[in-house]
Amino acid sequence: MSIPTEWTPTHGDPYRPVAYRPERMPTAESLARAAELRERMGRRRTVRQFSPDPVPDQVVRDAIACAATAPSGAHQQPWTFVLVKDPGVRRRIRAAAEEEEQLSYAGRLGEEWLEALRPLGTDEVKPHLTDAPALIVVFQQRYWLGEGGEKRKHYYVDESVGIAVGMLLSALHLSGLAALVHTPSPMRFLSEALGRPVNEKAFAVIPVGYPADDCEVPDLVRKSLDQVLVEV
Repeated sequence: MSIPTEWTPTHGDPYRPVAYRPERMPTAESLARAAELRERMGRRRTVRQFSPDPVPDQVVRDAIACAATAPSGAHQQPWTFVLVKDPGVRRRIRAAAEEEEQLSYAGRLGEEWLEALRPLGTDEVKPHLTDAPALIVVFQQRYWLGEGGEKRKHYYVDESVGIAVGMLLSALHLSGLAALVHTPSPMRFLSEALGRPVNEKAFAVIPVGYPADDCEVPDLVRKSLDQVLVEV
């Protein structure tokens, strides 16, 4: 497994601004792009039934690169994306995830949470972890850890990584791929299975691929814009 190259934080460096002068988009083009984006994103669905067909590596790499442009607290970029394609590793992740999920669905989640999940048709069996040709396991870096053991605190880690995951899902969808955010709890087994350092904590497992030919999704309705937007 390749390890990301060392990155040194800019902690304590002086403020050094650079010019930012993007070309302003004409209003008509902006309106057209926004409408197209709204329509395309409106077709995004969480998929749990994947085709085993491989996906282009570069598409996934570019989507991860898009996610890594997300804003982050103090620009500390507290994320690591582990791309897992090895079938044996994916089988081990599925076995460990299902072991935790069996405990959760047997009562650890609580009846209120199980009631909330019921319309989604989920259970402790997670075939998407092995059916999808790739998994992106997202880790949050709770602090920066240097090669010599030095540490720097990271700020707004949950918020930063959450924004990056949202951008990742958007990039995958707009590139023609399907995805699912899977968060087995607890997720310590992911750090062990993927050999991640002590400063990293698993945030989400995202299977990536094409929907299966017989894919089905829950018959759900999203809130309308009027229900989520307040203008003051």
